[in-house]
Amino acid sequence: MSRQKSLGHIGEDCAAKFLEAHGYEIVARNFRIRSAEIDIIARSDDVIIFVEVKARSNARHGLPAEAVTVRKQRKIIEAAGVFLQDENFADCACRFDVVEVFMRGELVEAINHIENAFEVTQEF
Repeated sequence: MSRQKSLGHIGEDCAAKFLEAHGYEIVARNFRIRSAEIDIIARSDDVIIFVEVKARSNARHGLPAEAVTVRKQRKIIEAAGVFLQDENFADCACRFDVVEVFMRGELVEAINHIENAFEVTQEF
């Protein structure tokens, strides 16, 4: 496994633990459709939360959340629509969050949970 993939898996595991510690129920991980993947799908009260996790060992290429481009957002939104329909959550409220995981080697230095990081807009 490449260092980057390993960093991503560690980041996703840490993000899931962080969310659970803050009262979120993890519904699914690594939900995939043909063209997209959602890292974590969680639930808090009656809201389904689609979470993109970005782990970084440095800020050389900007903050982790900056890597969630409009193109990436569109793919996540598309996958979220499939999940909501497949799992009969079509009438549930949902939101899109980003969890940034800052690491030094394999150790987590900080986690930043950005609620409502992006929304479905007319552009989509």
